[in-house]
Amino acid sequence: TALGTDNHLEFKGDFNRTLGESSAIRVNVMNRDEGSWRSNPSDGAQPEVHRTGLAASLAWGIYTDHQFTLNTSRLETRDNPDYGISFDSNTKRPTKNFPVDYFWGTQSTFDDSTTQITTLAHQFKISDVTRLNTQIRTADYDRAYWAQAPNRDDPPTSNGSTGSAKTRKASTTNHTLQSDLSTRFYTGQIGHELLAGVEYLYENSKRWSLSDLDSSSGRAYSPDVTTTTAPSNTYQGDSYAVYAQDTISLSKSWSLTGGLRRDEMKTKNASSSSSTRLSFGEWSSRASASYKPTAQEHYYLSWSDSFSPTADLYQLDTGSGYPAERSQALELGAKWFLRGGDLALRAAIYRAEKEWERNTDLESSASILTKKRRTDGIDLEASGEVAPSWELFSGLSLMNAKILEAAPGNTSNGTVGKRPRNTPPFTLNVWLTHAVNSKLKVGGGLEAKAERYGYSPSSASAGTTPFNMAPAYARLDMMVRYEDRGWSYRLNIQNLLDQVYYDAIYDNGGFTVPGQRRKIIVTGEYKF
Repeated sequence: TALGTDNHLEFKGDFNRTLGESSAIRVNVMNRDEGSWRSNPSDGAQPEVHRTGLAASLAWGIYTDHQFTLNTSRLETRDNPDYGISFDSNTKRPTKNFPVDYFWGTQSTFDDSTTQITTLAHQFKISDVTRLNTQIRTADYDRAYWAQAPNRDDPPTSNGSTGSAKTRKASTTNHTLQSDLSTRFYTGQIGHELLAGVEYLYENSKRWSLSDLDSSSGRAYSPDVTTTTAPSNTYQGDSYAVYAQDTISLSKSWSLTGGLRRDEMKTKNASSSSSTRLSFGEWSSRASASYKPTAQEHYYLSWSDSFSPTADLYQLDTGSGYPAERSQALELGAKWFLRGGDLALRAAIYRAEKEWERNTDLESSASILTKKRRTDGIDLEASGEVAPSWELFSGLSLMNAKILEAAPGNTSNGTVGKRPRNTPPFTLNVWLTHAVNSKLKVGGGLEAKAERYGYSPSSASAGTTPFNMAPAYARLDMMVRYEDRGWSYRLNIQNLLDQVYYDAIYDNGGFTVPGQRRKIIVTGEYKF
């Protein structure tokens, strides 16, 4: 159980029990309610989070040749969404026209969703080295929201009349079947680890705009009333895949991996004004070389060329015949294990390119974001014990991202050569803890992120006109934890210095959401 400022109240439960020699059950429950430091000055409405979840897992045939696992989970959210504040048209930074704690939502705005996922998995132990794993999954996602985007010139009102309404209702059903065979064998002195499988994905989704029930006195929407002037937008997709991968052990130190996948995807998208059908047949491939001179060192070089086989990604396409979205990545990396394996270090450099990048933002009419973009990056990680009673968990990511070719029709809009939207040049996370004794532990952390652009690729300004930008920030957190006889008590302080920073930015650039101000959470936990 956790209590905190901003009306934070959270409960979690994790219960598991064996039912016999080869069966067990596990149940997880959670409920979270949370307010905000931001509010609407006209009526006191706040961004809110209300989440309730249940997950249950039943396994039988454990330790036998046929193991079955049935998982089901349900998550309900009843939030009041926060779209933050707008940008200043002159400075291209978050506006100073209103206090940062102003909230343009109302007592009636909402973001309601229900997610239900059920999976049945079967593992067939054919031999000591051969397994056949098969799973069937069905997932239903229902969501309806009315959010108020902030106004650049007018303060919030109780009926939302000064905000810009963002409404949507969507219902999506996915069915997945996947089966793969894994085995190990030798050809002469060369060892093989083979993985081969098949996969099927069915997607079916409908989405609507909500109907304005009372436009004369401000906007008033209901999650149950969709627009009456147009039919729903829909997409359906069938994706089939077959894949195989082999890891070849050339020696105790050297191994090679090669993989190939074929996807066939057919989609049907329909709206009130058009209907399109898309069909893609694409190959994806990957290869890597791995060198482990000792148990404490690992060096690798990997390459991949992949296709994104989901109808959701292509639902905005207008039948223009654009090629499928593809991604290529080349990475050189190393891992080291120090202090007897208690400290792990990782370093990697990479180049990633994406072609015909699709837009998944349903508030946008553009289906293609960029024709080609490239990111060169460096990742550094350290985790584990750096000294007796001291543990470090840290990661640094440096990214040099650039748009190489604009989307069709946008070739003169000024994005070529610029950094892609919502892509910071660096991110940093550091968390250090110290065990004072066997019961008491203290820790602190730093989270930092560079500035991020926000703009619409289809209407970005040409020339040197700057884009809206969420500034860089750094946030400090701290923790104190005490454990004794099954009980654990924890004090967390988020944003210790109470900094104003901007955590999220709307990709199309209209607004940015301030991050959490100083927040104190006390948690109690009992293990039995």
